[in-house]
Amino acid sequence: MQRDRCKRYTFGDQWHDRIRVDGQWMTEEDYIRQQGNEPLKNNLIRRLVRNVVGLYRSQQSENHPTDEAAQRWLAQNRLLNRSQELEARALEEFLISGLAVMRKSFGCRQGITDCWTDLVAPGSFFVDNRMRDPRGWDVSCLGELHDLPFAVLCRHFARSAGDVKRLQRIYAAHDYDDRVVEAARAFGQYQPMADFFRPQGNLCRVIEVWRLEQHDRYLCHDTAAGELFWVEAADYDQMVRVENERRLNRARRHGRKKDEVPLIKAQWDIGEQWHYYFLSPFGDVLSQGIPPFADGGHPYVFKAYPFIDGEIHSFVADLIDQQRYTNRLITLYDWIMRSSAKGVLLVPEESIPDGYSLADFADEWARFNGVIAVRTKNGAQMPQQVSMNATNVGIKDLLQTQLDFFEDISGVAGVLQGKRDSNSNNASLFAYQTNNATLSLLDILESFRSFVAESTLKDLRLHGQYMA
Repeated sequence: MQRDRCKRYTFGDQWHDRIRVDGQWMTEEDYIRQQGNEPLKNNLIRRLVRNVVGLYRSQQSENHPTDEAAQRWLAQNRLLNRSQELEARALEEFLISGLAVMRKSFGCRQGITDCWTDLVAPGSFFVDNRMRDPRGWDVSCLGELHDLPFAVLCRHFARSAGDVKRLQRIYAAHDYDDRVVEAARAFGQYQPMADFFRPQGNLCRVIEVWRLEQHDRYLCHDTAAGELFWVEAADYDQMVRVENERRLNRARRHGRKKDEVPLIKAQWDIGEQWHYYFLSPFGDVLSQGIPPFADGGHPYVFKAYPFIDGEIHSFVADLIDQQRYTNRLITLYDWIMRSSAKGVLLVPEESIPDGYSLADFADEWARFNGVIAVRTKNGAQMPQQVSMNATNVGIKDLLQTQLDFFEDISGVAGVLQGKRDSNSNNASLFAYQTNNATLSLLDILESFRSFVAESTLKDLRLHGQYMA
């Protein structure tokens, strides 16, 4: 919900917060229109986001490995994936929601077999709520929601005609809503989460889940070879027990004592391994397995900022209150100007000439070179035009204060927007001011660059596994 609100404010939908008026809920826009006013806005947030993205692009640099061959491949892969554009859009999302996510994969697209990078919308991404490490190293469950056409669903998860029929039964449209309610209640929810169970449009929702699961294993020491290695519980008999028996039997045939035989010593332990599951919204397992990656990890790279006690407070979230107050001042300013007297004609009834209606009098008054014959009567007042300036109530000063607050809170000072101090045209001074202004954005930009570095590292691991 917080991301959706920040996104609305960034792209100009700034009057749709809901308020309660006389026991009824309505949007701020509807309430203002009910009062006969027009809800105005001046979108300052969008401008600031563009400035930060522009600053990042102007300083964008490549993360090159030391190996020359890997350097060449990485440059080609970044060009293939249009990585600079992806990173700019990821930074935009990073500023709006405080979360940037990418997914890595290896495969064939458009006839090219290579490593691929895809942006993941935070609204489709989930992660366990016990994570506290800002690097994301303590994550134990994460995943993504996919909405696929049925043909694509079958291409990914069907290996036979029977599998296609099974998928048709799972995603049957005629009883889908009933099954959603049934599945939600099985999870303890009286009302199902529509955004989780129901896909967008006529598509099939698939839930991709990656879990770090515990399993039994043994730390083994081969005293004959002087090696340490891990053995899964399922392989223990074959790799340890049977091998030790073989060594003992061979020693007995040669007349050696048991104490002299170098055996494999094993110590039980609990290990962790990532497993993936592709599920239907009703819990049907479409596919499962262990990671295909050599490092045994998940395919996601993500970064939250700032990540404190599991909470995210984005760059845009800090600006919403200032944007709201600016919009209120602009709307109030417009209302005052429209409600002020501007050229109102005060016409005493007794001064209207015989044969003239009030409309005729107003017409003649407004006409160029108009002439109105007036016969004054005792004590009669002449018509007069009233124009009042009731707009100078300090709103302009308040607006300027809000604009200054925007720069102070966001850190996007005027020099980062290309504005020069009118009192100085010194280029070196301007460069110095720009450098100082950049310091306030250094933390968020460096945090995003660490995300890009992590993405590059994952690319190189995939390259070492599949392309080397």
